[in-house]
Amino acid sequence: MLAQTRPPGVADVDPGSVLLPGHDVPLGRYTTVRRLLPQRPRRMVGAWCFVDHFGPDDVAQRPGMEVPPHPHTGLQTVTWLLEGEILHRDSLGNVQPIRPGQLNVMTSGNGIAHSERSPADHPPVMHGVQLWVALPDPARAGAADFAHHADLPRWRDGEVDVTLLVGEFGGQRSPAVVHTPLVGVQLELGGEAPTTLSLRPDFEYAVLAMSGSAEAAGVGFEPGALLYLGTGRRELTVRGGSGARLLLLGGTPFEEPLVMWWNFVGRSHEEILAAREDWMAGDARFGVVADDAAPPLPAPALPTTRLKARDRTGGLHG
Repeated sequence: MLAQTRPPGVADVDPGSVLLPGHDVPLGRYTTVRRLLPQRPRRMVGAWCFVDHFGPDDVAQRPGMEVPPHPHTGLQTVTWLLEGEILHRDSLGNVQPIRPGQLNVMTSGNGIAHSERSPADHPPVMHGVQLWVALPDPARAGAADFAHHADLPRWRDGEVDVTLLVGEFGGQRSPAVVHTPLVGVQLELGGEAPTTLSLRPDFEYAVLAMSGSAEAAGVGFEPGALLYLGTGRRELTVRGGSGARLLLLGGTPFEEPLVMWWNFVGRSHEEILAAREDWMAGDARFGVVADDAAPPLPAPALPTTRLKARDRTGGLHG
């Protein structure tokens, strides 16, 4: 039997472990996502600064995902599907469908724009995650890039089928390019027997439940929750029902305070203001999304108070 699921936000006997609930956020006209990061008690896990889990949603009679052209700065987007199909278009000229088992990584550098839409003949169910990775200096001022990976490292470890999205894990290395020590791993559980995985003690980790009931580090939890594990761990024991899927995220703690607002990641109010003004002015910094005639998504108004940088635990800077 799985361990009792803890109430959200309640710490385990290990003070570095906290179960964080997701909250629903609309994405485009037809999609609602569960946002797991950032949250007030925990803003980052390594350089992972944003985690959205969507679905499984029945989209057989609906358009599915419809996110028009919009900008990004200072980050990488990482898209991973369990079910469905999404068509990525960007201002570098890329038009790339993504399907389950494939990975899209888009690096904004100083600026990029893209759209995300379900194709007209999309599958009836949509389920996946989109994550952001904060770019460090100087990568965040560099050139934009996009990569699609259809062939990722996969292997079996005990009762777990492992797929390595980014970074290094279990002696394997992902082809995806990242700019800080980072890891993202899908764990598909095959039964109730526990499997123990090796971790890096200098990484902080979290586990997202994507489907099915599972247990990690002795804590049972359901889809739509993120179990933050902290640093200092050398191993992680997981188990769960057949077909349960977890996403293990980790990385060295990201020490640069960030300003995150709308689709921009920067270091100051002035950076965010400049990015917003450039986007609204149609500046060449962001380019034009290929093969998408929809009007670009307008940026919301900035708050009336200055945006302040926050560190990975939510502390204010500046």
